[in-house]
Amino acid sequence: MALSDSVTTCLSPPVHYAICELGFEKKDTYDINNILSENGEVCWQAVTEHVCYLESDQNVDYIKSIRSLGPVCESVNLHFKSLTKEQFVIQYALWLRWTNCTELFLEVFDVLQYTQTTEVALGLMKLTSCLERSLGDVYLLIGKDCPFLLRDLLASEQLAVVFGQAVMNVLRVFIGSPYGLNLRNVLWHGFASPQEIPAKYCAMLLFLTAGLGQLLQTYLLQTKCVLVHRPYVIFIRLEELDVFPLNHETLSIAEELVKLSSFVLKTMLPFWMAALTAFKQSRYADCVILLLPQLEVGLRLLFTTTNKCPNRLLTAEVKLLSKVNYDLMLAKHLDNDKINRLPAVLEEPAMASEFLWDFLNHQEGPRIRDRLSHGEINLEAFPREVANQIVAFAITLLCRFSDEDMFAFKEHVVIKPLMNCASCYRSRFHPISRLKKQVLECMKSVHLWPELPTVPEEYVQTIKGLEGNAEASTLILMIPEILSQLQQYMPQNCCSSDDPVDDVLTERLVIELCDTHICTLYSPRPVLEILVVLRKISTQCHQVSEQVIASTELRYKQWMNKTLRSRQRHNYLRMLNSIKFLSLVLRLILVLITLELVNIHLVCKKNPSEYQQYLKFLKSVLQYTENLVTYTSPEKNKWDETMELTNKALIKIRKISDRKLMLMQLAT
Repeated sequence: MALSDSVTTCLSPPVHYAICELGFEKKDTYDINNILSENGEVCWQAVTEHVCYLESDQNVDYIKSIRSLGPVCESVNLHFKSLTKEQFVIQYALWLRWTNCTELFLEVFDVLQYTQTTEVALGLMKLTSCLERSLGDVYLLIGKDCPFLLRDLLASEQLAVVFGQAVMNVLRVFIGSPYGLNLRNVLWHGFASPQEIPAKYCAMLLFLTAGLGQLLQTYLLQTKCVLVHRPYVIFIRLEELDVFPLNHETLSIAEELVKLSSFVLKTMLPFWMAALTAFKQSRYADCVILLLPQLEVGLRLLFTTTNKCPNRLLTAEVKLLSKVNYDLMLAKHLDNDKINRLPAVLEEPAMASEFLWDFLNHQEGPRIRDRLSHGEINLEAFPREVANQIVAFAITLLCRFSDEDMFAFKEHVVIKPLMNCASCYRSRFHPISRLKKQVLECMKSVHLWPELPTVPEEYVQTIKGLEGNAEASTLILMIPEILSQLQQYMPQNCCSSDDPVDDVLTERLVIELCDTHICTLYSPRPVLEILVVLRKISTQCHQVSEQVIASTELRYKQWMNKTLRSRQRHNYLRMLNSIKFLSLVLRLILVLITLELVNIHLVCKKNPSEYQQYLKFLKSVLQYTENLVTYTSPEKNKWDETMELTNKALIKIRKISDRKLMLMQLAT
């Protein structure tokens, strides 16, 4: 980790040249009036003339274009510096409204007046994410599915129709193309230090954004279209993101740690200090925007050191620019099929792998980096709870990768709880974790059934055929029989009484099984496929339970008010009879799901034929639960058919258990 002191740049020579030198080679002074009309509009033709093209195929010549646009950018930067805030607002604010983030662009103007390098870089990151989101809204005026990647968005025919291809080529010189300056990716992936981003490029993008607003207004007037802005993503269930404790004293220690930890590249130190300052000033989005690329830099430093590929610490040229990113660093194998050694170096799973997968990658997690970098989040309303966790996690990495003489920091009374939380962190947003949560919620719902209001038992017993019902009799026999086969795969302390039904099908058993740690990293495809089916089964079971609860409460109220017709009363009593058995079956299915989940990785031991058989069985259970949802709905209320369906499903479960095709049976 001595590299953290010796590295002076993370930009490879060609990328460093393109960003830091190429646009400064032409010393001409460019007259701003060439590209700015008297009424304050951008003269796009004069701007697009500076984009050069290759003779061979008429694609953009990015090297020549950057060189040619350099003096133009400088002129724009000086022009903005000459304006007061009031003048800028009068001349440009109207043209920035299309972004739905006018205030953000006004902030960028303020930053350009003082040219503080860290703030310029932050402003550029915020500007590019907002611009990308706004361009996506424009794309949707014509297209349907907005491209996820900025480079694909800028290369789309839809934006060329609205703005013109020549205009889009100007933008691609600055952002979106790995052959150009690619400012967005260079910053968001943490390759550029503050002093390596020329302020004039930030000024130029601000200028171009206003120019796009002018072109868009013309297009909207001609087509009578209305630009609709997509709603921002809102973080829900913030309590699920609460992992690490954090207070002001911890932040003070973090400021010292940043200066000493070998996890921090010295050239990137200003970003770290600015991030901590932003947090203390309650600028939580700014804090996280600054910090995420620096976590990537630190992990990339570890990655390149442990995997002995120091050259990959730098930006790769062209298409490989952001290849050494979170996805690769957290992968099991390198792109040459060798084992990635970074996870082993990280030791504790929370030290990057599970936490980062949770907060950045898993589809049901907050996916903070994606949503921030693509402009999907309202920066003004960014929750402190999310920033809390990113800052606290960063502190654990600073401690983890520090010299031995920093032992006092690690043992500090406010740091030690963070390290303890990190050491016991378990994934919350992997499909395995989500299934556990689903099962527990469903079991809790089913356990409410005995507490539901109901009519006296003697009324239920008046239903003809209760004792003699073939389905009911079979159910009564089959459930204990299946449970007796499964008991050997359950924790011994959960199987103590003589009544396996009441003993096993309990919330306590499911809670204990869900407490079992199951590896979530590097889940192979068969595991993920089975998880999809198991989660669907659990979802259907929960819907059945909620429908039963709602119907029972409604019918009881109607019974007491004597508003049920004769046939409805009869159906209500049949329902009360049926849900006694249905409760047992749903609890059995939930226990089965959980036992299979605990052994989920054993699915990889099945050969293709066995796997398909097993998958077919799970899909039949899913089909049963889907039919249950239909039959127990208020519209259907088909309780006799429900019993018949249930009987058939239990027969299938028993057959599979007899043939020992379940995953839990492979474990012995």
